[in-house]
Amino acid sequence: MADLLVEQPQEITISKTFPTKPKLKSKPKTPLKTPESKYWSSFKSHQISNLISSIPSIDFSPISPHHFAAANSASLTLFSSRTLSPASTISFSDVVTSCSFRCDGSLIAASDLSGLIRVFDVKTRTPLRRLRSHARPVRFVKYPLLDKLHLVSGGDDSVVKYWDVAGESVVLDLYGHRDYVRCGDCSPTDGEMFVTGSYDHTVKLWDVRVDSKESVIEVNHGNPVEDVIFLPSGGMVATAGGNSVKIWDLIGGGKMVYSMESHNKTVTSICVGKVGKESGEEALQYRIFSVALDGYMKVFDYAKMKVTHSMRFPAPLMSIGFSLDCMTRVIGSSNGIIFAGRRKAKEDAGESKVGNFWALGNVEEPRALRPTYFRYFHRSQGEKPNEGDHLIMRQKKVKFAEHDKLLKKFRHKEALVSVLGGKNTENVVAVMEELVARRKLLKCVVNLDDEELGLLLGFLHKHSTMPRHSGLLTGLTRKVLEMRAEDIRASDALKGHIRNLKRSVEEEIRIQHSLQEIQGVISPLLRIAGRR
Repeated sequence: MADLLVEQPQEITISKTFPTKPKLKSKPKTPLKTPESKYWSSFKSHQISNLISSIPSIDFSPISPHHFAAANSASLTLFSSRTLSPASTISFSDVVTSCSFRCDGSLIAASDLSGLIRVFDVKTRTPLRRLRSHARPVRFVKYPLLDKLHLVSGGDDSVVKYWDVAGESVVLDLYGHRDYVRCGDCSPTDGEMFVTGSYDHTVKLWDVRVDSKESVIEVNHGNPVEDVIFLPSGGMVATAGGNSVKIWDLIGGGKMVYSMESHNKTVTSICVGKVGKESGEEALQYRIFSVALDGYMKVFDYAKMKVTHSMRFPAPLMSIGFSLDCMTRVIGSSNGIIFAGRRKAKEDAGESKVGNFWALGNVEEPRALRPTYFRYFHRSQGEKPNEGDHLIMRQKKVKFAEHDKLLKKFRHKEALVSVLGGKNTENVVAVMEELVARRKLLKCVVNLDDEELGLLLGFLHKHSTMPRHSGLLTGLTRKVLEMRAEDIRASDALKGHIRNLKRSVEEEIRIQHSLQEIQGVISPLLRIAGRR
């Protein structure tokens, strides 16, 4: 029984110490970048400024290496997506309004203000077909994704035409719009369905197999429609007009799913792109890109219904394109400048190494590693972990400031004096909050000499009226005046600090009175406006 009464020794645990931090942190001036925002910012920017006028249309070739074409004035310029330099130029007799690559990338169609549509061979720039039937300027031309023989076009004559390219003839004339037809897109899942947008605020879905030649579905955007695109699933479309981009569910009968109104001016062009990351939450997901006359490009995640990235350019933006390999983004502006962005790829680095290999000639093979080599013991140091590997992180060494070391040794007064001598307001407030928690702040104030008390009063004069810290510092100021009144009266230097403190408090009181007067004037006006 005696053995049972013996107290067992308790295990002693040593608590970890952490640097002191203020409870109320100031918000950063610029928001932190998300992983996706960092991804879109990684596209290296490049300006192509040798063009003459506005760039109303940009289209990427669907086959590798995904070169792109830009309509500019009376010419159509083909660019390399890797070097971002012009490869060739096709001249027209009038201003080019739209361009579209065929699904195999061998042909390109372009329209102009004269109402003419021309089809060219991409490699030789040889004109193959001339399609003329529109009575007024043609505003868009589009090759179906699953059809090499037909074209869709629309223009200022309010007519949508379905062309037989080989026979240079119109298969169907579709009448339904009451104003200019400005845009259109073909279904990614059905080569005989396409959608068009007009300045009559409507977007119509057409099926060439319908005998009545009427639209299958019609939706009202609410503003003149500047652009319309199919989403990759084929069951939804996105429309741009006014300052909004709207998503519509065609399978559900044309029901509006979401309206994004983040632009301040007219949205001129939209396109769909894919996040090219190989891993992570955002990998291989589709996004909607929109550009507007306010100079902003927005990236919209239509799965989460939110804007994930925004970028400002120094000119009104007219068109945008994104390559299928997720490597190149091109934006056309109203002043003839193309803002291109390209992401550095592993393939590019590999090609440069191959080029260097052929330039240097024969390169010696690397020697095999042996235990006698220094590199043998450092092999695999730069290897990245695989997806299934268990990664053990090395604990980072915590760096303590001087006041943290003093607090750890319970030298409270020295910690307060040390941090008052610095210029970091957050550290001073953090130490004061820690001393309040330890119930040692007032004791430290009592033990301060005249010089140290001057440091404290100078800090209170500068920061006691700051709203973020006033809850703590105002009460501390009152306690300091009560506890050290005799020392303050005996010192001229301390009296100067008190005069400065008094002036700052009186100024803050005057500001608060002025704000209350303004509030008294505005509040009745807001009530009257609310009744209306």
